[in-house]
Amino acid sequence: MNRIKSAARTLALVSGMVVSTALMPGAVSAAEEPDWMVDIRTALNTSLGAVSQGQLRVETVNETPMSGIYQVIMSSGEILHTDRSGQFLLSGELYMTRPEGLVNLTAETRKGQTADLIAGLPEDQMIIFAAENPRAQITVFTDVDCGYCRRLHGDMAAINERGITVRYVAYPRGGMQSEAYPKMVSVWCAEDRKQALNQAKNGQNLPSRDCTNPVLNHHALGNRIGITGTPAILLQDGTLVPGYMEVDRLSALVLGQ
Repeated sequence: MNRIKSAARTLALVSGMVVSTALMPGAVSAAEEPDWMVDIRTALNTSLGAVSQGQLRVETVNETPMSGIYQVIMSSGEILHTDRSGQFLLSGELYMTRPEGLVNLTAETRKGQTADLIAGLPEDQMIIFAAENPRAQITVFTDVDCGYCRRLHGDMAAINERGITVRYVAYPRGGMQSEAYPKMVSVWCAEDRKQALNQAKNGQNLPSRDCTNPVLNHHALGNRIGITGTPAILLQDGTLVPGYMEVDRLSALVLGQ
């Protein structure tokens, strides 16, 4: 139960939406839930509420292609599996075999969650380097003091030339306690955010600025998605690419979706 307790302690500050994948039956509203779904939700909420002091709850219960096994999506975003009684919980990935190989059903659901969370983030909270002739876009969680983030930023012209728009989201890796946090606030509070970000990525000192800003909300969103380092590159379908990737490989991955 360690992952469940951990999820309860790290409950994100922003709520996310959940979608079903093509491999999962659609979710239903609470008013339409059949009795078996209500029973599962009640059993799990009673048990998990006790161990998390009421912080952790079931948000969605879905059937899976595996008979007798149900997917449970928690308020923390964690994906678990249970039986019809709700008395047993499985933590881990659920795979389905196909002639062409294995399909990770849990990862597919997670991608859908991530895509929805990113789709709900207003672009006016981002710093966007737009391609002149856009063919695709990526969303990048970045830290101004991160070496590989600076390396990726140095590739910006080449990335844009390939028709890929880059949308930056703030992720100071140590949160409010990190040295990068006040710098990122200064960037997001600048009149010209792109210029300020360029300066910060080049190691230049910025004037201290403060304003209503989304930096901590971005950080909480990244934590909910499961980001642990930067740069963290998100493709439009919700696929998470951790770390730096050189331009040719990145463009092939993005444009080959």
